[in-house]
Amino acid sequence: MLKFNISGWAGYASGLHTQEAWRAWARQPCAPVGLEPPALTDVPAMARRRIDPLGRMAVQVALWCQKAEDNNVPLIFASRYGDIVRTHDLLKELVNEGVVSPTSFGLAVHNAIAAQYSMLRSNHGNYTALGAGTATAEAALLEAAGLLAEGTPEVLVVAYDALVPEVFSEFLDEAPACYAWAWNVRPDQGEGMRIGLETDASVMSALGSALPHMLDVHRFVISDDTCLTHRTGNTGWRWHRLSSDA
Repeated sequence: MLKFNISGWAGYASGLHTQEAWRAWARQPCAPVGLEPPALTDVPAMARRRIDPLGRMAVQVALWCQKAEDNNVPLIFASRYGDIVRTHDLLKELVNEGVVSPTSFGLAVHNAIAAQYSMLRSNHGNYTALGAGTATAEAALLEAAGLLAEGTPEVLVVAYDALVPEVFSEFLDEAPACYAWAWNVRPDQGEGMRIGLETDASVMSALGSALPHMLDVHRFVISDDTCLTHRTGNTGWRWHRLSSDA
């Protein structure tokens, strides 16, 4: 079992901007679908104009979690769909015009939001952008575990997704939602929430959830639940809340 410590966290979604609001939401969760992008007043206007609503949410939670002096912390940006709204607009532009804007294309690639944040913070550490279908949360924590095993004292994990454009709705296999969250992930020591993650072949597919799995993982971490299971493809996953003596 992988064991790690979440020493800090932040979340952002429509009507959910504080830890108190998120904890109340975790007791009666529902998929946030509105879009209220943060103002990002701490970000220079020139850079802010290049960040779309999904990116603004991801950048905001990362800014809340990363201390000003921690510009060497490795970053993991995890998203199942990435900037799918911008990608959809590019596809329409390609069909209608036969060409796409190089700038828009560069801002639509999967690592664009991570790169924008890294430049804003003048980060000197590495960053990774990943997506792994319904196992994106698990993939992000496996990547973090590898970095921690190599001696990195902390990893900042940022997860985010937007609503999928209607044209793709027939392909959805989980509830849609628009959100971003970030965790300060450290080795399994010191103060913070102790979380375990392991594969478990006995885990069965769950019935339809009211939340996309990556958001359900965040709900689990900030709630009082002791366990969360998930199956994707041939792999079953089990998340544990660990006691102080586990």
